[in-house]
Amino acid sequence: MKRKGFPLIIIILIGYIFFSWMISPRARANRGGYDVPFSFSAVQSVDSVAVLDSIKKDTLPVGDTLRIDSTLLSDLKAPLDFESQDSVVILPKRNFIKMYGNAQVNYQNQKLIGDYMHMHTDSGTIFATYIDYPDSLKKERIYAKITTGNESYEAKTINYDINSQQGYITDVVTQQGEGYVTANRTKRTAAGVLNLMEGRYTTCDNHLHPHFYISLTKAKVRPEKDLVSGPVYMVIADVPLPIGLPFAFFPFTTTRASGFIMPTYGDEMERGFYLRNGGYYFAINDYLDLQLTGDLYTKGSWAVQAQSNYRKRYRYSGSLSASYIVTKRGDKVAGDYSKATDFRIQWSHQQDPKANPYRTFSANVNFSTSTYNHNNLDGLYNQAIMGQNTKSSSISFSQRFPNSPWSLSGSMDISQQSREKRISVTLPNLSINMSRIYPFKRKQQVGNERWYEKISLSYSGQLRNSIETDERDILKKNIIRDWRNGMNHSIPVSASFDLFNNIKVTPSFNYTERWYTSRLKHAYDPALNKVVATDTTYGFNRVSDFSASLSLSTTVYGFWKPLPFLGDKVNMIRHRMEPSISINYRPDFGEPRWGYWEQLRYITPDGREVEQYVSPYDRQLFGVPGRGKSGSIGLSLANNLEAKIKQDSTEFKKVSLIESLNLSTSYNLAADSFQWSDLSASISLRLPINFTLRLSGAFDPYMWDYHEHDGRIVPYRVDKLRVLNGKGLGRFRGTSTSFSYTFNNQTFEKLKNLFSGKNKEDEGKGNDGQGDLGGSLPAGSRFPDRGGGNSDNDSGGSLFATEDNALGEFDGNGYLKNRIDWSLNFNYNLSVGQGDFRPEIKEFAYKWRHDLSFSGQFSPTKNWRFNFSANYNFEEKRITNMSCNVTRDLHCWSMTASFIPIGPYKSYNFTISVKSQLLQDLKYQMSNQPSYGRNQLWY
Repeated sequence: MKRKGFPLIIIILIGYIFFSWMISPRARANRGGYDVPFSFSAVQSVDSVAVLDSIKKDTLPVGDTLRIDSTLLSDLKAPLDFESQDSVVILPKRNFIKMYGNAQVNYQNQKLIGDYMHMHTDSGTIFATYIDYPDSLKKERIYAKITTGNESYEAKTINYDINSQQGYITDVVTQQGEGYVTANRTKRTAAGVLNLMEGRYTTCDNHLHPHFYISLTKAKVRPEKDLVSGPVYMVIADVPLPIGLPFAFFPFTTTRASGFIMPTYGDEMERGFYLRNGGYYFAINDYLDLQLTGDLYTKGSWAVQAQSNYRKRYRYSGSLSASYIVTKRGDKVAGDYSKATDFRIQWSHQQDPKANPYRTFSANVNFSTSTYNHNNLDGLYNQAIMGQNTKSSSISFSQRFPNSPWSLSGSMDISQQSREKRISVTLPNLSINMSRIYPFKRKQQVGNERWYEKISLSYSGQLRNSIETDERDILKKNIIRDWRNGMNHSIPVSASFDLFNNIKVTPSFNYTERWYTSRLKHAYDPALNKVVATDTTYGFNRVSDFSASLSLSTTVYGFWKPLPFLGDKVNMIRHRMEPSISINYRPDFGEPRWGYWEQLRYITPDGREVEQYVSPYDRQLFGVPGRGKSGSIGLSLANNLEAKIKQDSTEFKKVSLIESLNLSTSYNLAADSFQWSDLSASISLRLPINFTLRLSGAFDPYMWDYHEHDGRIVPYRVDKLRVLNGKGLGRFRGTSTSFSYTFNNQTFEKLKNLFSGKNKEDEGKGNDGQGDLGGSLPAGSRFPDRGGGNSDNDSGGSLFATEDNALGEFDGNGYLKNRIDWSLNFNYNLSVGQGDFRPEIKEFAYKWRHDLSFSGQFSPTKNWRFNFSANYNFEEKRITNMSCNVTRDLHCWSMTASFIPIGPYKSYNFTISVKSQLLQDLKYQMSNQPSYGRNQLWY
C-alpha cells in the first residue's frame, strides 16, 4: 500500500531543519532573556577603563567597529550639561567622568540617560547602562536611553559618540509605529539609521518574552519611516515555525500616504474561498481621500466598493461610500443556481454651525436594494442589520432670512421597506414658513395695549411631489400620471385675552387651502363589487376649508395638610387642576355646493341598494375636507398631585405623587347621532426607581350590536350611551406601555445596602487602614518584574517594564480581586386592544400583545467576555432569534467566537488573530456560513 503522506512529512522536516539552521547560536542562547551586564555589588570597585576596554572587545566585527573621534570637547558647538542624582566622580588627568544614580547628559537635541554612565571628555564617547539592584532594595531599574530629536531608544548598554552621533547599542528596544523593534546588537549611524543583528519585530509589549515575533536575521530601520529586513521567520511562544520569507518590509509612516490595501482571506460555504477588502488607498490631499477595494470569490461572486471622506475645518465634513455586489449561489447543473445583484449608496454630510448661521445643508443617505444586507458578509452576526426592514434617506437644507419672519426649507426623502420591496420617494419636499407676527401692533406704543394688537397670524406652506411603488419600477413611472403632487397653505389667526385676571380666553380661526393638479371620477364596478376610479382629469384644482374656535382655561390650586394624628412626615399636599372648555365650529364640506364629495348609488349583486360618498381628491397628498357639520364643545381637565416631605427640622423635599392625569372629551351639537366623542385619558407616575410609567387610552361611550351577513358576524355601533344602560362610563379600547431595565453588579449591592442601612459614607471604611483595596502587593511579595523608572519617558515608563496585570488587581493581602462584571437588559412592550367581537355579550374581547427582547454580557475574568441578544415570541412561545459572542483577550492576540444557535441563520465563526492592524493577516479563521434559500423569508 502506497503511503501518500510520507513525502509531505519529508518536506516539512527539511523545511524545519532549514529554518532552524538560519537561527544563530547566540539568538538561541539569548531567546530566554537579556544578559545583565552590570550588578550593584560591583559598582564601587569597577575600573572604568576596563569597562570601556571590555565594551570595545564586544563590538561588531573589525570592519564595522565604532570609530573613536579624537575631537576635543572644546570643539563642541553648544554647552554639554551632565548631572547625576547620586554622585559624580571627575578624573581630570585621565579626561574621565563617572556618574551614578539616574545620570543625564544633554547636548543640543541629544539626551542620554543611564543609572551608571562614564564619559571620555577628550573624545566625547559616552557609555551608559543600568544597575541591577537586589530585590530587597525594591528599586526600579533605570535603563540606558538615548533621545535625539523625535527619536528615542532604550537599551541595556549604549556606547555613543556625541560628536558623530554614532553608537553601538546592545539589547535595544524602540517603538516604531504600532510595533516594537528589539535587537541583540545594533549600530546607529550618523544619519539615525539602525543596523540590526538578531532583531525581532512584534506588536506585543512584553519585550522580554513576547508571545510572538518576527525574527529578523539582518535589518535596517529608518525611524518613523520603515524597516527593511533580509530573511525572516515566525516565532510563536519561543517556538520557531517553518514559515519564512526571503525579505520583509514594514512601513512606519505616521502621516497619510497612498498605498495598497492587503486583502483578507477566508472561506464561505456557498461562495467558496475569497479575498476581501483588497485594493488601493489614495491620500488625495489634506481634505479628501479615496479608498477603492474589491472582493473576489472562487465560485463566481465578486464585489467592488468605494469610500471617500472629506473635511474642511469650520465649513463641512462627511463621507461617501458606494458598493456593488454580485452574488452567485448553487449549481447550474443541479438546478439551484441563483444570481443576485445588489448595491448600496451611503452619504453623510454635516455642516459646521460656524459656517453660516442662516443657511444649513445636511445629508443622511442609506439607500440599498432589499437583499443587500443579506448578501453582505459584514452584517451576518449583527441582528440590527440582518433584521432591518425599513431604511430611510434624506437630503435637506434650510434658509432663514435675517430681520424677517420668513424661512425656507426643503428636502428629498426616500423610505424603503425591504420585506415588501417597496419604495417611497418625495422629491421635492419644500416648506415656506412665516413665524408669528402681530400685524396690528403699533411700532411706537403709547398707553395700554389695545385688544386688536394681540391678534397674531402665521403662515405655513408645503409643496410636495411623491410616489410609492415597487423598487424595480421606480424609474419606469411617469412623473405626471404616476406621481402625486400638491401644495398646502395654512393660515392660523389667534389672540389671547385675560378675563377677570384668572381666565384666559383664546379665540382662533384657521384657514387651509390645497392645490392639486388632478381629480378622479368614480363609478361602481359590478365585476369587482366596489367603487373604482374610472378617469383622471388634469388641471388646477383648489380645495379649501376653515374652522373657528374659542377656548377658556384657568388654573386652580388646592392644598391639604394632613391631620396631626397622621404624623408630621408629610407637611403639605398640593393639587393643581387646569380645567379647559372650548367651542369649535366647522361647516359641512360634504355638501354639493362645495364640490368636494360626490354621492353614488348602486345595487350590489345580492340586490342591496347602497349609497356611498366618494371624493375626487381622496388619493391626494394633503387629503380632503371632511364631511359633516361640526359644532362641538370640548372639555378637558389636567391634574397634578405633589407632596412636601419633611427631611429634617429645616429641609423639605418635594415628591410627585401623580405627575399628570389628563381627561378630555367633546360633544358635537351639530351632529344628529353619536354626539359624544371617546373619553381620552392619560396618566404619568414617577416611580422611586428613576422610572416614569406612562399610560394612555380611550373609552368608547356607546354600545355595540351586530347582524349576520353571508354567515359572518358584522358588528356595528349603536347610538346608545353605555352609562344610560347600566354598562359603565365607557368601554376601554386599549393602551400600550413599555418597560426596560438593566440588572448588573450594582443592582443587588444597592438592595443590600438599602436593607442593611449602609450608606455611601460608610463605604471605604473598615479596611484596617489599608485604604483602597486596589493597593499594591503586601510587604515581602515580589513584583512580577521591576521595569524601568525613566521619569521622562513619554509613554509613562520604561519599554523594558514587563509587569503583566493580565490576572487583574490584587488586594492589600495579596489576594486576587476577581470582580465578575455582568449585566442583563430587558425590554418589554405590552399592549392591549380590541380583539374579536363576541356576539353573546355584544362586546369586543381584549387582545394582549407582548414583545420581549433581552441581552446581556458576562465577564468571569478580566480577559473573558460573553454577550448575547435574543427575542422571545409570546404567540409562538419560543425564542425566535439569538446571537452569541465569546471574546478572549490574549494580550497581543484576540480570540472571537460568534454563533447563531437557532433560526434560519444558524452558523458560527471562530477567529484568532493579532490585534494590530498592521499584522491583521496573522490569523486563523474557521466559519460555517448559513445557507439562504431563494424562497426563504428574511424578516
